[in-house]
Amino acid sequence: MSNHTQNILEVQGISKSFPGVKALDQVDFTIRTGEIHCLVGENGAGKSTFMKALAGLHTPDEGQVLLEGRNVRFKSPNEAIAKGIILIHQELSLVSELSVAENIFLGQLPLKKFGKVDWKVLAKKTQAIINQLGCNISPYDLVGNLSISYQQMVEIGRALSHDGKVIIFDEPTASLTSGEVVNLFNIIDHLKKQGAGIVYITHKMDEIFQISDRITVLRDGKKTGTVDTKETDRDNLIQLMIGRELTDQKKETAKKIGAEVLKIQNLRREPFVKDVSFSIRAGEVVGLYGLVGAGRSETAEAVFGIAQADDGVIFLEGEEVKIKNPKSAVTLGLGFVPEDRKLQGLVLGMACDDNLTLPYLPWMHRFGFLQSRKQAELFEEYAEKLSISTPSPKQKVGKLSGGNQQKIVIGKWMALNPKLLILDEPTRGIDVGSKTEIHRLIEKMAGEGIAVLVISSEMPEIIGVSDRIIAMREGYVTAEFARSEVSEEKLLGACAQE
Repeated sequence: MSNHTQNILEVQGISKSFPGVKALDQVDFTIRTGEIHCLVGENGAGKSTFMKALAGLHTPDEGQVLLEGRNVRFKSPNEAIAKGIILIHQELSLVSELSVAENIFLGQLPLKKFGKVDWKVLAKKTQAIINQLGCNISPYDLVGNLSISYQQMVEIGRALSHDGKVIIFDEPTASLTSGEVVNLFNIIDHLKKQGAGIVYITHKMDEIFQISDRITVLRDGKKTGTVDTKETDRDNLIQLMIGRELTDQKKETAKKIGAEVLKIQNLRREPFVKDVSFSIRAGEVVGLYGLVGAGRSETAEAVFGIAQADDGVIFLEGEEVKIKNPKSAVTLGLGFVPEDRKLQGLVLGMACDDNLTLPYLPWMHRFGFLQSRKQAELFEEYAEKLSISTPSPKQKVGKLSGGNQQKIVIGKWMALNPKLLILDEPTRGIDVGSKTEIHRLIEKMAGEGIAVLVISSEMPEIIGVSDRIIAMREGYVTAEFARSEVSEEKLLGACAQE
């Protein structure tokens, strides 16, 4: 625990409502100088609204925010940044056509006489931040050409370019490799030692206990408690988050594994997939695991026709098939839940029911008109099956919590009753309660005879949900394990660099 006890930021009884939902209800919160304070809770608990209220994106309906003892009220994020409150978003807000340097110092570029950019000073300043981040990029690199993890580091670099008093990190490790996570924690520790107050939002329990001094829990827009990290444990925290004890022990039931549904032989998609062969049977959950750059998502995209394979053969129920695009994959009975639900899985401006029934539209028209009753019945069926929480079927899906959005993406494919469902990072960025529900859904789908391919970067998850696990490294399959014989050490050994 930090020796500093002075509050750098104090939030007193802030509330915020949106149509149909009270997102924050009389929330109190303090952050001390030189403290890392974790903010946790299930999706929909109000974390997102809370941090946006701190960072000038939302104006609270009531309550006040005191920064260094002074009452502040921000009309925009720029006003918050000027006062030293910086939010590092989970969703990247970079300009892909600009360089690393231009992104980091956007809005504060060093200028020479007559308003010209001082490129030499800019490069020097940027290099100093890159050195602090400990990542292997150049100030001149185009941001659009960088991997997601490096883009995330540029986003963090932008925050470092401001003199932040309070820095809010929203799920910062979602796209980072384990090495980059170590770098990030070193950066956060450095900021803490300089006296900054860090608000850290994450769903990852190990991170919460590794770096925080205190933890505040939100549930349904209310604060359920603030605890010293050293004086609590995982079970206590989960009870504060979800109001009940969590049971996530996978029941070892005698599963009925059916005939082979998918078989891929010598699949190649340069430069990501070099030579991949495996099969999945009806009612079986197969996990695909590998470190960043292993070629897992690229393999799945080639199977689903998002990108064409250069070579290899795909068999579906024993017959060779050519999957030229996602439409032909859907016609053959395949479903795909992509890694980025907001970018690839949903139309955020459309209603929940429209999103869930999207792949079903060809069967929902009569004489060119949408059969609204049929759509309503289908949405109601899956909202109940998947416990989707929404004020109305017509609520815009972009307004839902991450867990509910993910259930809609999964429900949209379940409604088509697929033979094979591919789930790429199915629980990324969702809370511990929703995670458990999605794990149960995977088990339920397999129980109904669907062949399920799961890609996950979380080792405990892949071991927990899979009947078999395929390990990948640099575009090749390196090992295959039955659940009974796998361990974290064996799996990591099969995926790590030689």
